[in-house]
Parts: sequence; structure tokens; C-alpha cells
Amino acid sequence: MLIAADKFKGSLTAVQVAERVTAGLHRAAPDVTVEALPVADGGDGTVAAAVAGGFERREVTVTGPLGDEVTAAYALKDGTAVVEMAEASGLQLLPEGVFAPLTSTTYGSGELIRAALDAGARTLVFGVGGSATTDGGAGMLAALGARFLDADGEPVAPGGGPLKQLATADLSGLDPRLKDVEIVLASDVDNPLTGPKGAPAVYGPQKGASPEDVDELDAALAHFAAVLEKSIGPKAAEYAQSPGAGAAGGIGYGALVGLGASFRPGIEVMLDVLGFAPALERATLVITGEGSLDEQTLHGKAPAGVASAARAAGVEVVAVCGRLALPPEALGRAGIRRAYALTDIEPDVARCIAEAGPILEALAENLGRDYLA
Repeated sequence: MLIAADKFKGSLTAVQVAERVTAGLHRAAPDVTVEALPVADGGDGTVAAAVAGGFERREVTVTGPLGDEVTAAYALKDGTAVVEMAEASGLQLLPEGVFAPLTSTTYGSGELIRAALDAGARTLVFGVGGSATTDGGAGMLAALGARFLDADGEPVAPGGGPLKQLATADLSGLDPRLKDVEIVLASDVDNPLTGPKGAPAVYGPQKGASPEDVDELDAALAHFAAVLEKSIGPKAAEYAQSPGAGAAGGIGYGALVGLGASFRPGIEVMLDVLGFAPALERATLVITGEGSLDEQTLHGKAPAGVASAARAAGVEVVAVCGRLALPPEALGRAGIRRAYALTDIEPDVARCIAEAGPILEALAENLGRDYLA
């Protein structure tokens, strides 16, 4: 049996999910062979999944979203680096209840990429999601050598809001090593940079942006793209409408336009990086899952990607989750035969979150009795 599940956000990491499911399966069938491959879709938890899959964890001090120093990790193996922008610029780095939608910066994400280049990375998987920022990746590009100046020739202040003051953009100073590295933008988000489905409108509110902030950020990012168009040509405008440009507060745009990145769904990239295909060949059943199986799951989240790959290989898939909000027909269309939810055992959602580990273990024991008896 192969466990390829994502985290249960707010309660269990992907590694902990795999450990608890393994323990439950062994309670049902002590001799069953279980292989664990914790997965992620490019968002928070991506580096941890890579480390669980055999990558080396490396730590570096970088600039956090509010400008203070933070410790961030990336993963490295055989010339491939997995960089998770949430490690340097994520919401989890903000003090509780503190948001800075207009001024938070991705500068630290650029520093993290630079550290991976220093370590000799030749392929860079850039997982984006869970960001505290909406600066279009301007901070990241500045950390890598780009210059963004106002009308007085001074550097614009950090954050998305100050980009409205941008007069000139110069990407000629970007780290030359970027040209020799394959960079893959791994994201479960295919939104454009601006507009009704853009980064500020869709994701700004969850980062503390008021309706007025959203309008200001949308105008600032549109201006950012227009100034870049003068600097590097029409591709700057084209990239603004590309799938993934709006990922993680527009850092996807910065990666596409400045780093030469290619966009791929995050779970597809991570399954390749983690060696899912050979693990699948050894499996008779795949157990996937995440905290909430809902409509969002069907649009690029880890369980849908795992189920799609397993179905193509003819391997049956079941899921575990905290909360199930999909009917059996939708699960079936996604390639998931059955889902087991923590709320099947404990209807109290608060207890499910607080005691997720032991409840998941009991749930996995039930699953094991159903499939291994």
C-alpha cells in the first residue's frame, strides 16, 4: 500500500499523516507492506515533503515579509533544489493578527533562490503558495539583481502598494546564473496577475487587504506590468495574463517574466520530483488525502493529482480527510473510490483538529479492515 497524502492544514503535516495512517493500517494488518510518500502541491509543506522523499534540508537566513530576518529552508538533491516561497514570504511568518497587504515583500524568496544557486542547483522547483505578499514578485527580482526606481531615480519601497510609484524597471542586473538553470513554477493556482480573477481580487482579502487595498494593489500590479513592458517588450503584458501569473500574490508573474520559469501544476511537478511513478508500480492500493476534500480539491490539489496519476496506472485510490464535502459521484470522477473522514468517527470538528492524530489512526485501522481483511 502506498500512502501519498498532503498535510491536514492546522493539525498534521504530510509526514505525520503518513505516520498515523501507517500505524492504523498495521493495527488492522500487522504484516502489510506500507510505503509512505508524503506529497505537496507547491504550497506550504513542499520542502518538508521533499526532505521526507530523500532531499537534504538546508537553512539560510533571509528577509521575512515584514523586512525582519527569518530562517528559511530549501531542499537539495542531485542538483535539483526545491524552494518554497512560503518559507521566506509566507503568512505563517506574520505575528498573529498582523497583516501588511500593501508593504509585505518577497525579497526573502529571492534570497532563498540565490542560496540554491550558490549551492549549485541546476534545476529549481519553485513552489508558490501560502504567501503574505502581493508584490508581483518585485521583491524577489530585486534580491536577484533587478532595479525598480521611482521618478527621482530612487528604489521604490518594498511591497505591492509602492509599485504605483515605479517609473523604470531594469532587469539587466539579474543574476546571470539564472540563464543556466531550469526553473519550474509549481503552483495549484492558474489565476492571471490582475483583474477580477487576479491575485489582489481573489487572494488579497485573506492577506488582510480591504476592498480599497485590493483596488490599490490591482492598479499597482497593472502599472508594474506596464512599466516592465516598456523595459522588456510585449511579453511582459502577455505574461501578466498567463496561467500562474497571479500565484502567491503575483510572484508567479515575477518568476515567469524575470526568471524565465515555466509553469506546471504543483502536484504534477512534486510527484515527478518525489519519484511517485516507480512507487506506484509497487502499489496495489494508494491512500491519498488532505484536511478537507471539497470542490477546491478537484482543481489542482494534491489528492486529485495523485488520483489522476494512479488511475492512469490502473491502481485503486481511497482517501482520508478531516472533512468530506464531496458527493460519491464527484469522488468517482476524480478517481477516488471512497473517502474516510475524521468526522465519521468524531462529529465535533474542534476535537477532530485538536486530536487529529489518534482519530486518523483509528480511521486508518477501519480502512485497513475494509481493504485488508
